[in-house]
Amino acid sequence: MIHSILKDKPTKLFLAITAFFVANALIAECIGGKIFSLEGVFGLPPANLSLFGQTGLSFNLTCGVLLWPLEFIITDIVNEYYGPKAVRRISIIAVSLILYAFLMFYLAMSVAPAAFWVGSKVETGVPSMQTAFEAIFGQGMWIILGSLIAFLVSQFIDVMVFHKIKKMTGEKMPWLRATGSTIVSQFVDSFVVLVIAFKIGNNWSWSFVMAVCVVNYMYKFTMAILLTPVITFVEARIEKYVGVETAKKMKLAAMGLENEVA
Repeated sequence: MIHSILKDKPTKLFLAITAFFVANALIAECIGGKIFSLEGVFGLPPANLSLFGQTGLSFNLTCGVLLWPLEFIITDIVNEYYGPKAVRRISIIAVSLILYAFLMFYLAMSVAPAAFWVGSKVETGVPSMQTAFEAIFGQGMWIILGSLIAFLVSQFIDVMVFHKIKKMTGEKMPWLRATGSTIVSQFVDSFVVLVIAFKIGNNWSWSFVMAVCVVNYMYKFTMAILLTPVITFVEARIEKYVGVETAKKMKLAAMGLENEVA
């Protein structure tokens, strides 16, 4: 049976996409504890925006946003060729494995550290490796809960918007359904994670939550537009890999239109 699976190109492709999707989601969660300055990356001064009565806002973003745009691109690719059930499946797999990873992180933090290891980096300015380890891997539970719920909700919304646009446009304007669904789902993702992690978990004011949400969304909206050509490129590579006819059948099956295949 394994030989028949490995010979089937759509199946091999789905396995590869799933692996890449899960790896990106897990890495994004792991590196999300670091906040970077987008302006600093380009050598620019802080933006100092004023929104909802909040001043001095800049593009200080979690490193997780470096990878999350890729997740929404992958979602749109899976939507296009495998359908909404496949998106839900890989999303649940990703969340399950992220929860497993964080369980292992907390287990690793709780075991007694070796005495020599704790002070092994003192000369480099790290007084306690145990404290450093906990600081890196010990993200707050509200942040973990918020990011995972936001991920699932935004993924399902992405699926819904994608297929509504596709039903209206058919095979025309593939960029519209991909970029349009990403723009909507990215806003939901930004809002939900901030409400759960920082409004409920840390009692931020609504004005501050909305201000930070808009700043984050400005970045995500821009990335969704800039990455639109990537979707077209990937789809072209997929059609070359599986063949034009097979790709057509996959798209019809994804829409539940298998009977319309010539």
